[in-house]
Amino acid sequence: MTDIKNKRVLVTGADGFIGSHLVEELIDRGAKVRAYVFYNSFNTWGWIDSFPEEKKSQLEIFAGDVRDPNGVRTAMKDIDVVFHLAALIAIPFSYHSPDTYIDTNVKGTLNIVQAAKDLGISRVLVTSTSEVYGTAQYVPIDEKHPRQPQSPYSASKIGADCIAESFYRSFNTPITIVRPFNTFGPRQSARAVIPTIITQLMDGMEEIKLGDLTPTRDLLYVKDTAKAFVAIAESESLIGHDVNIATNEEISIGDLAKKLIQQINPKARVIGDEQRIRPEKSEVFRLLGTCDKLKANTNWQRTVSLDEGLEATIAWFSDARNRSSYKSNIYNI
Repeated sequence: MTDIKNKRVLVTGADGFIGSHLVEELIDRGAKVRAYVFYNSFNTWGWIDSFPEEKKSQLEIFAGDVRDPNGVRTAMKDIDVVFHLAALIAIPFSYHSPDTYIDTNVKGTLNIVQAAKDLGISRVLVTSTSEVYGTAQYVPIDEKHPRQPQSPYSASKIGADCIAESFYRSFNTPITIVRPFNTFGPRQSARAVIPTIITQLMDGMEEIKLGDLTPTRDLLYVKDTAKAFVAIAESESLIGHDVNIATNEEISIGDLAKKLIQQINPKARVIGDEQRIRPEKSEVFRLLGTCDKLKANTNWQRTVSLDEGLEATIAWFSDARNRSSYKSNIYNI
């Protein structure tokens, strides 16, 4: 086991949902963090802008674009460990803009692993997704489950996984593919189902618009996901492996909506919204994962239950300042 403390680490996608929580976890663990954020002319740093000054002062910010190999190589100089989280993740958006998913998810990952090989980086964690498995052929889903590209998004992530694995096999680049199931919590994007439900309820709507209520998801609170990333980085035995981060529990979207409605406004009800329904062959109807490999190779344990995580997420969204940029009245793809 290699302690992350004092390691020089790069987090791509540091401005995003999981990335920002991972950055906080790494700071708390004593790592020296370079946060790779998406360049924009306003010089905004995504969720890192919401950090207290004391935490921001401990970061080195690098603004760029993972599609640019030169910027990636510059960002990765003098780095020990790379956590690669930068990606396009929205499934509906991938239906009409698949090119951007190939450019960002596949080419971006290629840029990371190519630079890692050339620069001699000691560990690279490439972030995958449970969507690569598609609808479960058996449960719980382990790392040997077949890959099923049921959307251009999942196809791009399968492609990125394959690129990463090929660099481990071809060049012995020390790569681990990290596969979170459905992470949730504060700062999650408006396109995800839990913020979709909570923000509609918080904004006083009593008719909550959702798509198909029957799919099940394996939900893990974001702080536990971040801790799992660090545990994987510290485990030498997981080099060359792909590793699930899951709970071995599932809940349907319908039951999830009932839980949230009960806690926020029991008078509300769910109504169907046709535009939110995925094409039938593209919908992933069941996700239920096992994290036996993760537990066998690390000391990681889940610390936050689903109900505790939902309570913390509701509390965060209850602050109107936190949800000021969320548009609950429209379908966010």
